[in-house]
Amino acid sequence: MDDYSRQATRLEAIGGSYDKWLLGAAMALASIGIVMVASSSIALTQSPFYYLTRHLMFIAIGVVLAAVAMRVELKEIEKYNQLLLLGCFALLIVVFIPGLGSSVNGARRWINLGVSKFQTVEAVKVLYIVWLSSYLVRFRDEVNATWIAMLKPVGVVGLLVGLLLMQPDFGSSMLLLGITTCMLVLGGAQIKRIILPVLLMLPALVLLVIFEPYRMRRVTSFMDPWQDQLGSGYQLSNALMAIGRGEWTGVGLGASIQKLNYLPESHTDFIFSVIAEELGFLGVCAIIGLYALLVGRAFWLGMRCIEMRRHFAGYIAFGIALWISLQTFVSIGVNLGMLPTKGLTLPLISSGGSSVMMTCVAMGLLLRVSYEYNRAVRRQEFREDIEPVVAAAEDDSAERRSATEVAAALQAANGRDSSARGTSRMQQRVEPTFGRIA
Repeated sequence: MDDYSRQATRLEAIGGSYDKWLLGAAMALASIGIVMVASSSIALTQSPFYYLTRHLMFIAIGVVLAAVAMRVELKEIEKYNQLLLLGCFALLIVVFIPGLGSSVNGARRWINLGVSKFQTVEAVKVLYIVWLSSYLVRFRDEVNATWIAMLKPVGVVGLLVGLLLMQPDFGSSMLLLGITTCMLVLGGAQIKRIILPVLLMLPALVLLVIFEPYRMRRVTSFMDPWQDQLGSGYQLSNALMAIGRGEWTGVGLGASIQKLNYLPESHTDFIFSVIAEELGFLGVCAIIGLYALLVGRAFWLGMRCIEMRRHFAGYIAFGIALWISLQTFVSIGVNLGMLPTKGLTLPLISSGGSSVMMTCVAMGLLLRVSYEYNRAVRRQEFREDIEPVVAAAEDDSAERRSATEVAAALQAANGRDSSARGTSRMQQRVEPTFGRIA
């Protein structure tokens, strides 16, 4: 038992390591974000480093939160899945409470924290992905077999989308719907069952666009921004001019013209256009490559976790990968004029306290998934290495026990035989000698 106890202790002592590719890609994107926020916001205020200072402060807070997420066991997080869902609804409702909620440009999406404002939907993205991952683990078989189990998360996201549209936040609503649909497919739901709810929602989404004037203007300006270049198409037309000026290698870091109060939101939603102008096509390709590395590695990690039956960790990796990829695709698509304008930032790069901090938390969770996966692999390898040794030791011990048992049996048999004759084997050997001496 002592040997087994020591082996168990050694097994528990084996830790994991964080995925270097994930960490490297996230750090590279965050570093590029710091440089580009400094460049794109330098002419927006009297203090040239105002937005850079705020961005660095939020990055620092995000790194602390990510470090905390990296240290927490996923099984501990999974215990509070219902509270996380309640937190999603509470965060989206609190913005409507007078004194706590804050309105910017007609949208009521923030809560006032005194020193800063916090956009609650950014936290909801993280909490919802964790809750949905837990749900898919608990009802994995039912999601694939029954309509009710599959429609429950659809109903939940429908309620969340309803609260978001009241703010209003159409972009985040579409993002949550996309994450939910893709995660249900990855969780085992039949595609033919998902198609029906999607087809039923499409007319409602189209009506939301048609009957909301500002959304309709975004669609028409997206289709032809030059028709009203100084009106509804102003932002997109200036973004396209910035991208066009960049050509292959860009005009040089800090040399953008459009960021000089020509391009609105140049440090947040439209920072990609400034990047394209200053770094050119090659710089854009490098950034897209980093996102591809980050998302691809996250999907790979999720698949490996599922193969090891660590479904909760795998679904979290899938959810975060979907979030980053979809939001990046929409942000870049808006800047290139491929999609209507949406208020979605470029993850890890755009300025914005709420987005930066919560994306850092997501990266912390993703790194925690990689740590636990690596730890599980190392422990499995340790078991495979030690099993032959333990088996050999058990066989050797069994042989020794068998030999001891045989010897004891022989001794007991001889003892019984000598008792019957009234003398021992030693007496048999000695008696003839005594006889000859006599």
